[in-house]
Amino acid sequence: MNGSNRLGKESLPTSQQAEHSHHHDTDHTHGTGESTHPHFHSEESLRRIVNRLSRIEGHVRGIKTMVQQSTPCPDVLLQIAAVRGALDRVARIVLDEHLTECIGRAAQEGNIDVEIKQLKAALDRFLP
Repeated sequence: MNGSNRLGKESLPTSQQAEHSHHHDTDHTHGTGESTHPHFHSEESLRRIVNRLSRIEGHVRGIKTMVQQSTPCPDVLLQIAAVRGALDRVARIVLDEHLTECIGRAAQEGNIDVEIKQLKAALDRFLP
């Protein structure tokens, strides 16, 4: 990541943190090129994800330093495994959020088929 906060505005006053809508810089199509939809997620959820990603980013920089300092390979591999686990936990949070918020909203709005198709396409790329 380039350091910019594209998931949410962490500097909002507490009174505005309850819930907001956000749009990505590009259309959010889940990679299928079909319809786009706005996302509505709580500031707390966005902050939790961004904070976790920031910690992971720092951890990856630490691994890079370990490699540059010729740290023993088993130690580097252990840290890489920790980053993988942390990324998997972030992915789980994003998936949970998508299922409860986006899929739920699509069901209410009557466009669940498109959302399910887009989710399946994303999972096909995400899962090994």
